[in-house]
Amino acid sequence: MNGLGGLNKSENGVVIGLVQLQLPVTVTRDDLARQTKRIVELVGKARRNNAGMDLVVFPEYALHGLSMDTNPAIMCDLDGPEVAAFKAACAEHRIWGCFSIMERNPGGNPYNSGIVIDDQGALKLYYRKLHPWVPVEPWEPGDLGIPVIDGPKGAKLALIICHDGMFPEMARECAYKGAEIMIRTAGYTAPIRESWRFTNQANAFQNLMVTANVCMCGSDGTFDSMGEGMIVNFDGTVIAHGVTGRPDEIITAEVRPDLVREARAGWGVENNIYQLWHRGYVAVKGGAMDCPYTFMQDMVAGTYRLPWEDRVKVTDGTSCGFEKPTRTFGETLAAAAE
Repeated sequence: MNGLGGLNKSENGVVIGLVQLQLPVTVTRDDLARQTKRIVELVGKARRNNAGMDLVVFPEYALHGLSMDTNPAIMCDLDGPEVAAFKAACAEHRIWGCFSIMERNPGGNPYNSGIVIDDQGALKLYYRKLHPWVPVEPWEPGDLGIPVIDGPKGAKLALIICHDGMFPEMARECAYKGAEIMIRTAGYTAPIRESWRFTNQANAFQNLMVTANVCMCGSDGTFDSMGEGMIVNFDGTVIAHGVTGRPDEIITAEVRPDLVREARAGWGVENNIYQLWHRGYVAVKGGAMDCPYTFMQDMVAGTYRLPWEDRVKVTDGTSCGFEKPTRTFGETLAAAAE
């Protein structure tokens, strides 16, 4: 199915390129402009690398690096010059692109946002990370849900970011909304390597969904990101894997959304996303269509509470140097100051 990294493209194939981007250091507006230019150059490299590539994916923190700097001077806007440059690059090279920005938020902390731009330069997907990597990351919790779009060749496409992928509910939500390909961008460093690998595979298999996953790569003098571009088929098989850890390498593979659709319709054994709502359909007509999961019921009721809740020791970002927050979710800075 890989088609030699997409070199032998099939009629129904979607070729994905994952850029294991060199981890940058971004402190000033000039640094931001320099890194924007570098990403634009790599969009061109992706097109030259593989004439049949449909989608090029850049990792989380591709512009801003891992400093967790919330300096307003280097934050981005959807209508800002960085996104404009990405749109122009996708249009010039006739390729879809997935990009990462730290997005300005006048009402609170910046958002960790991801965007997908089509091969005409139009913004098609806009997502804010739902699960910042606490207690390390200072980003505002996302508030846009998980959008699913018609991507290259009509494939249903979703995007989640880094720590999002450690929650099986995130991948399940993508698939429930129809995603056939789920992108996961990240800035993870080496200690997360094994967790990264098995969650990328589990997210694919449990939902009969292709996952395309990539981290930053190389060192910024402090942190060492791991690259680890992974494209996983809907049966959990890894079909491309960037194991060399070479910065700016583009990991490619062809995936087949049509076979995802075929499996979702035709599989009996392990069609888990269908069987979640049709438990035991061999014994009872249509299966049991209930919600036996207490945590789901409690989340909807607003009463979610772990049995060990009172013993949890890390509940804010003070251990990582951030001030204890005073705002509640949805409350703006201005409202909290009143």
